[in-house]
Amino acid sequence: MSKHSPHEKRVHDQEANVPAASETGGSPPAAAPGPADAASANAAADAKNEEAFALDFVAALKEEFGARIASLEAENSNLKDQYLRKAADFENFRKRMNAEKQAAIDYANQTLLLDLIPVIDDFERAIKSSEAARDYATLHEGIALIEKRLVSQLETKWGLVRFESAGSPFDPNRHEAIMMEKSVEVAEPTVSEEYIRGYSLKERIVRSAKVKVVMPADEVSAEGTE
Repeated sequence: MSKHSPHEKRVHDQEANVPAASETGGSPPAAAPGPADAASANAAADAKNEEAFALDFVAALKEEFGARIASLEAENSNLKDQYLRKAADFENFRKRMNAEKQAAIDYANQTLLLDLIPVIDDFERAIKSSEAARDYATLHEGIALIEKRLVSQLETKWGLVRFESAGSPFDPNRHEAIMMEKSVEVAEPTVSEEYIRGYSLKERIVRSAKVKVVMPADEVSAEGTE
């Protein structure tokens, strides 16, 4: 029987108490997780939660924007339809107004012409009467009556007034001088003779009278000297 020292005996007893790796069936038990491992696990969980929240938020925004886009597209389609309808209505209105305007232009003188037709009838009767009777006095009287009736009708109903010019001061707005002569009997340019009468329509001169004008002798001499 061999003898061992006290130190060797303690080592031997410890080796005898520790089971062999083959007897326990595997590697030695793993060590318990430390604080670093827990922090890493928490960070991973937080990151996963944030990612899930971000995905949900993006999905909600996508759904909201999709609904908003659909609403705007429907509104745009409605406005476009209203615009096309208004444009069509305006085009029809413009065409109708142009047609009415053209009709007003074409038939603006209808009432006046209807008033002139009886005058034409009077002239026709006067011509037939003169052909049958060959009476100059009767023809002259008939034409004078027709002229008087026409002038009166144009003045009272239409405001067309025939104005007299002979003896009145010369007015370039009312008179057109086609002949001139000088005289010591006038102090200012004066209409001495009227060749064609002038007409005014409701205070507006529509045709100037063609007249002969007498100028003061001294004024004519002064103009010639200049």
